Amino acid sequence: MKRGLLAILTLVLAMLSGAAAAHEVRPAYLEIVETAPAEYRVSWKQPVMGDVALRLTPHLSSGWLERPPSDRYATPGFMISVWTVRAPEPLDGQTVSVEGLSGTITDVFVRVNPLGADPRETIIRPETPSYRIALKHGNAAGMLALVRLGIEHILTGPDHLLFVLGLMLIVRDRWALLKTVSAFTLAHSLTLAAAAFGLISLQPALLEALIALSILFLAPEVLRAQRGETSLAIRYPWIVAFAFGLLHGMGFAGGLMSLELEKSALLSAVVLFNLGVEFGQLAFIGMMLALAALLRPHLVRWPRIAQLAPAYVIGIAAAAWTIERSAAVFGV
Repeated sequence: MKRGLLAILTLVLAMLSGAAAAHEVRPAYLEIVETAPAEYRVSWKQPVMGDVALRLTPHLSSGWLERPPSDRYATPGFMISVWTVRAPEPLDGQTVSVEGLSGTITDVFVRVNPLGADPRETIIRPETPSYRIALKHGNAAGMLALVRLGIEHILTGPDHLLFVLGLMLIVRDRWALLKTVSAFTLAHSLTLAAAAFGLISLQPALLEALIALSILFLAPEVLRAQRGETSLAIRYPWIVAFAFGLLHGMGFAGGLMSLELEKSALLSAVVLFNLGVEFGQLAFIGMMLALAALLRPHLVRWPRIAQLAPAYVIGIAAAAWTIERSAAVFGV
């Protein structure tokens, strides 16, 4: 694999990561629960950035949400509104829409829990900001929604992708790459599940700082590999991948935990979300390898400074994240 190409890819990824001060996919969340015949509890949870909430307004075609909510309160990162509804209109066939969604890059996770039936889940996106509730159909759309949420979580997280790319720069052959990726997968799957079920937890700011440190750790290792030197991480990259994968798994859990799903729905959600993360990760690795193979015959011999550039790009981006996120830990 040509180091010059990876230098370019690393630089592009680091530039895209400028806005990744805190990597977390946080969709808005609308839950409709039928608590008794013709009685419903509707919860709307929308992300808040600082003291500013996104201008999103949920609607149901029945008009249930046009009245003021019965309760409204704030939690870290979210504004929550709750309606208690007693109405004769059936839930089946109603249309959910979100005003203002088309002007954002935010998704809305919708969960409909009818009385005596399995829940239905889907994701409403800015390009199609509405959803017609169809309780007679299966929940295949909901399963795909969770998988897609996992894919988006990894592909919109430049910090995680930069870590994976750093591992690719260290690993010398495909068999070692397979073992390294498998170790990373196993580790983050374990902590994703444990964090989602509340078995382990870390302060989000501290977790983000540790993830940044894991990327910073890779920078000198990439430099050593480029120089033909060796180290424990270069000889056994799967050990490093497993150790730091435990941290990254807790980071992945942030996107799933923000939905605050019920325990009964959490196991399947963890599995589907993790599948999405894996699909996204493998797609990224495959794209990097395919681009390298495609462009290899057309690449000129790069100067040594270009070959060493990936290590410095990774180090600079990770150092900036570490400083920024460490400051947040101490409330600076």
